[in-house]
Amino acid sequence: MHTPHSPRPADPLDLLELDSMLTPDERAVRDAVRTFCDRRVEPHIAEWFEQGEIEDIRGLTKELGELGLLGMHLEGYGCAGMSAVDYGLACLELEATDSGLRSLVSVQGSLAMYAIHAFGSEEQKTEWLPRLAAGTAIGCFGLTEPDSGSDPGSMRTTARRDGGGTSRSSGAESGGDWILDGRKMWITNGSVADVAVVWALTEDGVRGFVVPTDTPGFSAPAIKHKMSLRASVTSELVLDSIRLPGSAVLPEVRGLRGPLSCLNEARYGIAWGAMGAARSSFRAALAYAGDRIQFGRPISSFQLTQAKLTDMALELAKGTLLAFHLGRTKDDRGLHPEQVSYGKLNNTRAALDICRTARTVLGANGISLEYPVIRHANNLESILTYEGTVEMHTLMIGQALTGQAAFR
Repeated sequence: MHTPHSPRPADPLDLLELDSMLTPDERAVRDAVRTFCDRRVEPHIAEWFEQGEIEDIRGLTKELGELGLLGMHLEGYGCAGMSAVDYGLACLELEATDSGLRSLVSVQGSLAMYAIHAFGSEEQKTEWLPRLAAGTAIGCFGLTEPDSGSDPGSMRTTARRDGGGTSRSSGAESGGDWILDGRKMWITNGSVADVAVVWALTEDGVRGFVVPTDTPGFSAPAIKHKMSLRASVTSELVLDSIRLPGSAVLPEVRGLRGPLSCLNEARYGIAWGAMGAARSSFRAALAYAGDRIQFGRPISSFQLTQAKLTDMALELAKGTLLAFHLGRTKDDRGLHPEQVSYGKLNNTRAALDICRTARTVLGANGISLEYPVIRHANNLESILTYEGTVEMHTLMIGQALTGQAAFR
C-alpha cells in the first residue's frame, strides 16, 4: 500500500526539485564552487566589471587551481579527472557569479589544456599541464582572426618550415624550426597568458602550436572599450615572424578537427554556464518583485509580474534539464557536435531572454550594477556570439536534421 509523503514546502528557485538529480559527490562539487564564488568573487565582481579588469588575476587563477577547477575534466598531469556533470555544475556556479570568471576557467581548461592533453606530445603535456592545472601558469587559445570568425578555414595566420634554425627538438616533427606570422582576435586571457595554443595554416593544412608568450615577436595588446565581458581579459595576438622549434607543433592532429573538437568542449560548458547567469538574474528579479511596493502592494502580486516570473522559471528549468541530459550523455557515451549545438544555442538564447525579462521586473534599477542583471545581460550578448554564433549552431542542427549543409 502506498503511503503518501508529507508535502515539502516548495522551493521557488527549484520547483521541479532538480537538485534531487545530483549525487552527493556532485552536490559537494557544486557547493564548493558556490562557496568559493560567494566568498572570493561576489563582493568584488560589480566593481571589476565597472573598472574593466579583474584585480590580481594571477592570484585568482592560482586559487581556482587549488580548488581543482582548471582542466578538472581531464585525467592525469595534475588534473582532477572529474565527470562532465561535475564540470558543468562548476561552470554554472562560476557563471552565476560572472561570465568572465567562467570564461577564464573554460578557456584554460577546455581550450588550451584540452588541446595539449588531446593532441600534444608527452613533452608538451609534462611541461605545461601541471602548471596550468595548478593555476601557476595561464593559457589562451588562438583561433579567431580579425577577418575569420565563423569560417576558421579562411585563416591567414601561417606557419612555415625554416631548416636553418637551431631546433631543440629531436622528435618526428624536428625537421627545422617553424616561423609563425599572423593575427588572432578576441582572445580570452591573451594579455596575461604564459602559453598560447595557436592554430595556423601550413603546407600540410591547419596545425596547432604551443607558443610560450615570451617568444620574441609575440605580443598580446589588450582590447579596450568593451561593454560586455568586462571582468575578463580579451586581447589580440600578434605573431611577427616568431620562431619556434619543431617540437612546438601539436603532433597528434591535422586540420580543423583539432580546434573544432576543442570548441565543442568549451561549448558544452557554456550550455551549463548560461543557466548560471540566468539563475542569478531570475533570483534577483524574484527577490526584487517581493520587496518592491507599488500601488500599496508588492509587484509580485500583480498578474503581469507573475507571468514574467513564471516564464523565466520555465525556461530556466528547461535549460538546466537540457544541460543535465547533455552531461549525463557525455559521461555515458560522449556527445555529437549537433548535440552540443542544441545546448549552446538553446541555453544562451534562453538565458539572454531571462535576463532581459528580469531587467523589466527591476525597472530602472535593472540597469544598475547594484544588481547583477544588466551585467549578466551584457555578458550574454557576447556568449551568444562566441564559440559559434546563433547562425552557425542553427545550421549545424539543420544539417543534422536534413542531411544538407547550408553553410555556403
